[in-house]
Amino acid sequence: QVQLVESGGGLVQAGGSLRLSCAASGSIFSFDAVGWYRQAAGQRELVATISRGGNTVYAASVKGRFTISRDNAKNTVYLQMNSLKPEDTAVYYCNAHVGVQAAVLEWGQGTQVTVSS
Repeated sequence: QVQLVESGGGLVQAGGSLRLSCAASGSIFSFDAVGWYRQAAGQRELVATISRGGNTVYAASVKGRFTISRDNAKNTVYLQMNSLKPEDTAVYYCNAHVGVQAAVLEWGQGTQVTVSS
């Protein structure tokens, strides 16, 4: 029912910032949480989540640098990325969590983030 589309990636120098957007075609409150993932090589890793109630959880590698937030009226979840490092280079995806199930939607194309040193 709900489709998620990622945008906002690009090329940035180390120490710079980007804001990624995850735009939903329907209400983000259809889900218990929305998460940002990234994939550089191999497995996707969960970067951050925001729950229906607004609780946030971050991977240790990004805590203090990244902030996940949402605009309920726009049905959009954001990932503000500050103090970017070359190791943040990856394709970033968003997906929805329902109950104990993570990433319940089909993966989209994601958005490429490249951090140069």
